[in-house]
Amino acid sequence: MGVTKSDLPKLAYSIPEAAAAISIGRSTIYLLIAEGRIETRKIGKRTVIPAASLLKLLEA
Repeated sequence: MGVTKSDLPKLAYSIPEAAAAISIGRSTIYLLIAEGRIETRKIGKRTVIPAASLLKLLEA
């Protein structure tokens, strides 16, 4: 009875996942990134958005 993937909190989102998570379009996500309102991280070639960055945006 180990820890499964579904037991872990989501720490980062892909661009489409982030857009779906806060119910906005991908183009709006890219606009918010360009404005510096959402932080991103590169992991290899992949761009992810930390969950904390989305929460910060929503709390502002």
